[in-house]
Amino acid sequence: MQIGLNIKKIREQKGLLQKEIALAAGLHPANYNKTEKGERELSIEALNKIAQLFGMTIDQIINYEGNIPTEVTIENKNINERLLLIEQLEDEDKNAIYRIIDGMLTKSKFKDFFNKNVAAL
Repeated sequence: MQIGLNIKKIREQKGLLQKEIALAAGLHPANYNKTEKGERELSIEALNKIAQLFGMTIDQIINYEGNIPTEVTIENKNINERLLLIEQLEDEDKNAIYRIIDGMLTKSKFKDFFNKNVAAL
């Protein structure tokens, strides 16, 4: 299987370094390098971490055909993973989630404003 070669192509297209992928996957950079060369297999756990970093599924990496998401963010994969899942929802459900979030943010900002102004009285 050519998983290592697929990962290398995706990594290069996203402009990431080997050490960035190794860190995200919990691998030593030398071991990650061997993976890209096809000399070492990845664990499912490491492959899953790489897929999350790329914003892809394991299946998309294994069956890579040159189409990858255009954006990658390393900072907080948990939030990014959630946002990707939200984006896959139907528009009605997606808009409902955004309305809930907007309502909570507005409530929080109003509460902060109120507390600051009451303290000034």
